[in-house]
Order: sequence, then C-alpha cells, then structure tokens
Amino acid sequence: MARGCNVWCIVSTVLLLFLNLKPLICGESQVPCYFIFGDSLVDNGNNNDLLTQARANFPPYGIDFPDGPTGRFTNCRNMADILAELLGFNDYIPPFATARGQDILKGVNYGSGSVGIRDETGQQLVFPRPYNIP
Repeated sequence: MARGCNVWCIVSTVLLLFLNLKPLICGESQVPCYFIFGDSLVDNGNNNDLLTQARANFPPYGIDFPDGPTGRFTNCRNMADILAELLGFNDYIPPFATARGQDILKGVNYGSGSVGIRDETGQQLVFPRPYNIP
C-alpha cells in the first residue's frame, strides 16, 4: 500500500510541475492559416453590412468584448476565436466582409448568421427588396 502511495505522489508531483511550466512555453503558431465556415455560432461580423435582421453589432451582444459589439452572436469570444488562440494566433481571424490584402493569407472567417443549405433558410430575416436589383 505504501508503494502505491509513493508512486501516486511522484506522478502527481511531475504532473503539477508540467502544468506550472506551461505558461512559460513560447512557441510559434501551430498552423499557417485558419479558414472558418459556419453559422451564427462562429459569425464575427460578416452580417454587419447586410440587409438582414440577423445581425449582432449592437448591445447586448459583445458587452464583455474589449472592443464592444463586433457582430459576434455572443457576449465575448466565440468558439472560432478560442480555437484561434489555442492554435497560437495573436489576433482574431478577420471576417470575410472586412478582410483585405495580407489578412486573407492567414485565414478568413466566412461564418454568417442565418445561413443554411436550403434557399429558404433565413428568408424570414431578410428585408424585402425589389427583384430588379441584382
């Protein structure tokens, strides 16, 4: 019984040592780019300039985000933002609607609220417009 306790103490000490050293590890990004596809769960502002009611660029959305409302359908970061941090990216992946130049090479977020495979998806949230406008 004493031997099992000693092994347990050694294993837990080594585990605690590794967990305490983790913040000291500095490394490069795990992947060179990150492209995101999805719906409102990963949308980070692609709908901000669209004629739709499926937008989140106003309070209370983003009340806990440093920059305020950004178009994310959450109070702060979404899962795509958290994954980007875990993969080693220094900044959040920009929305496709505002990505320009070199930003596109590190990745783009194509997520958009009220999206779906079928044409009918999200139709109730779109403002009506004349048929002659492309």
